[in-house]
Amino acid sequence: MLDLDGDLQSTLWTTAQAAEAAGVKPGVIRAWAHRGHLKRANSPLARVPKYRAIDVVKAEKATRERARRTYSAA
Repeated sequence: MLDLDGDLQSTLWTTAQAAEAAGVKPGVIRAWAHRGHLKRANSPLARVPKYRAIDVVKAEKATRERARRTYSAA
């Protein structure tokens, strides 16, 4: 279980940690990054991508809000 009480601005998570925190599978985190919803916090040349915790939380919230949208047939 990840500690969400720490400083989310400076905490960095791996893909697996970010997925656990957001309640999704690691492939979803990679998809968010690929689509531009989530930006890597470390160098693109680094072997293990790391994401700022606050960015993961924001991406997860935005994704869930987009999923709840309804469109009327005007």
